[in-house]
Amino acid sequence: MQGINRRRWLIGGIAAGALIWVLDGSGSILYVESMEAAMTAHGLSTDTSVRVVLLSVAVSLIVGLAVVFFYALARARLGPGPRTAVIVAIALWISGSLVSLIGYDMIGLYPRHLLLGWALVALVAVILGSLLGAWIYREE
Repeated sequence: MQGINRRRWLIGGIAAGALIWVLDGSGSILYVESMEAAMTAHGLSTDTSVRVVLLSVAVSLIVGLAVVFFYALARARLGPGPRTAVIVAIALWISGSLVSLIGYDMIGLYPRHLLLGWALVALVAVILGSLLGAWIYREE
């Protein structure tokens, strides 16, 4: 068994991360007003600083690299292709996004409809990012 193709993992992970970042940002249009209202109600800033944008890019790249890494590992068990990419994306989404959003719901930090919007946008973004990364990733 050969190792992960690091070059393809990096290219696929960066592409996946970039797509995830664009989709997350675009998807925020669906809930931006609710998010700003909830944050203001808690006395939190709604300003988008350069630091916040850079952190969002970094987090998206980490997610993209992670989803393609786990896809590369899962290929041996589940076979290459879109089915495996979707399975990996859903597993990553459950263990990352969904768990944290349930935590937010448990403490009542944000309204449930806002959390559902975040969950849906994140799920679509990570699935499409995973599909792109899987399309790019090759073992040879």
